[in-house]
Amino acid sequence: MTRTGFAGWRDRRPFWGGLLVTLAGAEILFTEKAPMHTVIRIGLLGLAGYIVPALMVLCGLLLIFHPVQRVFYSLVAVLATLGSWITSNIGGFFIGLLLGLVGSTLAFGWLPEQPLSKRKARRLAERPATPA
Repeated sequence: MTRTGFAGWRDRRPFWGGLLVTLAGAEILFTEKAPMHTVIRIGLLGLAGYIVPALMVLCGLLLIFHPVQRVFYSLVAVLATLGSWITSNIGGFFIGLLLGLVGSTLAFGWLPEQPLSKRKARRLAERPATPA
């Protein structure tokens, strides 16, 4: 039984990993613009503080919409996430850092066309057939 619609589209790509990386980059960008006195600026007027999270958002979107290169995008995302520790307010005050690390490792570990687990196969077999 194959899934159709959004669920089927989502299952054919590292959706949750890409979504978490995108949210992490957006959160870090948001903390850059936060009106706080604890905001750290490093480098050329804090330019790296905007480039690194923008790269994370880009990698997250590419993970979702171009999953063929997921290994490369997830590696770039994890490196950008680790770089945000220095350039972007301790990685968006740890929230963006943790989201980015979890999302990029989820995307790296995702495999297309995985066989069904025994539990999921048993559940599908027990489901009553719907009349057509």
